[in-house]
Amino acid sequence: MPTPPNKPLPLPGFEHIKRAWNEVYAAYAARLNPGEYYVTRNDECIYTTLGSCISACIRDRVSGVGGMNHFMLPAVPGDAGLKSEDVSYATRYGNFAMEHMINEILKNGGYRKNLEVKLFGGGRIIAGMTDVGKRNIEFVRKYIAIEGLQVTSEDVGDTVPRMVVYFPSTGKVRVKRLRSLHNNIVVDMESSYQRQIVEKPESGEVELF
Repeated sequence: MPTPPNKPLPLPGFEHIKRAWNEVYAAYAARLNPGEYYVTRNDECIYTTLGSCISACIRDRVSGVGGMNHFMLPAVPGDAGLKSEDVSYATRYGNFAMEHMINEILKNGGYRKNLEVKLFGGGRIIAGMTDVGKRNIEFVRKYIAIEGLQVTSEDVGDTVPRMVVYFPSTGKVRVKRLRSLHNNIVVDMESSYQRQIVEKPESGEVELF
């Protein structure tokens, strides 16, 4: 087995993201958990698993600098779903996830006029429950429209979890729709994340990103 090349240095601020050599893709792969994002100028990939959460994959199509995020809008306490009209809850973390990633891309050589966006996730993976995924999709589409960005492809909605692998340097994305046996694992992961963002104090003692 060939020895993997040296791991490229991450951009400042992303040292905490776990990365490992992936034999399948012959590249270093950064793994995102809910509430994280990662931006790179290197020839590496970023991957995550989504249920009702959303991942936006954004890059400068000229320079190749780009990244992926993984976020869920927080549920309003006492409600099984989200109230999109409640701005204090419905935009606090979605906006953070989008704005900070876009700003990092621009800070590292990207230009807004060159940005392309690909959207994934927002599945309704628990039958009979409020469609959190749908509200996540509505939020991110509205955000993209307001910012005047271009969505070049998407795979959102439906009733399945997804694994998404993104290559910012080329813009290539691989999406694997997971069978229902993965649902409980994804639901547990996202439920834990949702509790964190709902319970996070306004003063910001707990940083999720």
